[in-house]
Amino acid sequence: MTAARGEALDVIANARLTGADRTDPFGADAVDVHLAEGLVVDIAPAGALPRGGRVLDADGAWLIPGLWDHHVHTVQWALSAQRVALGEASSAAHAAALMGAAEALSDGRRVGSGFRDAFWADTLDLALLDAATGEVPTYLINADVHSVWLNSAALRREGFEPDGSGLLREEPAFEISRRLNAVDASVSDPLVARMAQDAASRGVVGLVDLDMSWNEDAWSRRLAAGFDALRVSFGIYPQFLDRAIADGLQTGDAARGAASDLVRVGPLKVITDGSLGTRTAACSHAYPDDPHNHGMITVDLATLVDLMTRATAAGIASAIHAIGDVANSHALDAFAATGAWGTIEHAQLVAHADIPRFARLGVGASVQPEHALDDRDLTDTVWAGQTAQPYPLRALADTGANLLFGSDAPVSPLDPWAAMSAAVFRTHGGRDPWQPAQRVDAATALAASTRGGSAEPARIDPGDIADLAICEHDPLAVDEPTLRGMRIAATLLGGRLTHVA
Repeated sequence: MTAARGEALDVIANARLTGADRTDPFGADAVDVHLAEGLVVDIAPAGALPRGGRVLDADGAWLIPGLWDHHVHTVQWALSAQRVALGEASSAAHAAALMGAAEALSDGRRVGSGFRDAFWADTLDLALLDAATGEVPTYLINADVHSVWLNSAALRREGFEPDGSGLLREEPAFEISRRLNAVDASVSDPLVARMAQDAASRGVVGLVDLDMSWNEDAWSRRLAAGFDALRVSFGIYPQFLDRAIADGLQTGDAARGAASDLVRVGPLKVITDGSLGTRTAACSHAYPDDPHNHGMITVDLATLVDLMTRATAAGIASAIHAIGDVANSHALDAFAATGAWGTIEHAQLVAHADIPRFARLGVGASVQPEHALDDRDLTDTVWAGQTAQPYPLRALADTGANLLFGSDAPVSPLDPWAAMSAAVFRTHGGRDPWQPAQRVDAATALAASTRGGSAEPARIDPGDIADLAICEHDPLAVDEPTLRGMRIAATLLGGRLTHVA
């Protein structure tokens, strides 16, 4: 039969299984996977058991566990669909010209995102941006989201005093992002729904939403309106921690008042340093040409320990943003001091002595492999003098750390296949592999892209929740272009189709 999105399946016929540490006897032979009440109830040789109910013929394609993106800024990623894409801007003047030619949004502002200025020959200059954009409030968000370039009209609108550049970094930049993201739900929710459907078409069944807002209300509203494409675990930022504790929120609980249990409470998210692109990631060695710049710690260790202690006592996990090696050391120290559980987000530069501490402390490494390729030239330049290990995927895996892959969308597109490809091959676009010693095997990459991360084998067993994806090729046995461009025939959430090609 032909199945449609929204229908619950009873059988996936003629599928093939893959994954490491399999215990089934089927090898590459076709199987039928029988489902009931949202679970996998049996796996049998193709045709061995009666195929009752709704049947989807996989036609020899490969069945894998559904994929997760463990780090998404959901609204900001969804809104990027209506923002000017600046990833190809080759200079400040080029970016300013792109914005000057853009149409204003319905609120009278122009917003662009994704520029990378590290290697631009010119500098971010307020007069340059004003000349190109005039009196229309104009905002350009850096690809790493840690800086925002505003023209004079935007600075006045937001209440900031102009300086020579118009550039805001770290918390002032985050405040601008929060304001830009605070659009009416009638605008944002349809874009979030479209984003979720696109994710489902890539085999995604869940994500960790780290938007900088009170996320429970927004997700309860979306569920009430019929959102059903993904599972969501939402983050809580420090300014909302007291509210979350007072309300009794605990990690893993279903969102209160929600129409379904698809949305659950996630971790406390704390940003403790800056970013590589903005040269604010806290590092042990100075940045080039500025011996006084070691980046910045934005949350000191005592404050971090206090936040994590209170979260842990309330049953809330911790997700600690740490990019530079100093920030990663501080984050690991805080986990050790508090007994907190959770993840370090990014872990882009880690001291060699700290790498085994992830596994010893049971701290997950929530990493974005595609960033390694986006930042390879920047890393080789800006972090050339660092002695810690950049993007240490293999080193972390070898010491037993649980890897959890994500995109940090909108920093990179929400695409787990791009993340897997970057982790396995460390290259894209025909370039030589970058730091190939830090590649991981495909089985590790696939597991890191599922809900439990690399600590759990990415296999399918009877009794599992039927969060599944059918892909064209075996992801453990393909080349870089095929893995990156993997096509998905169908995605199931609790046995219900969320995508059919």
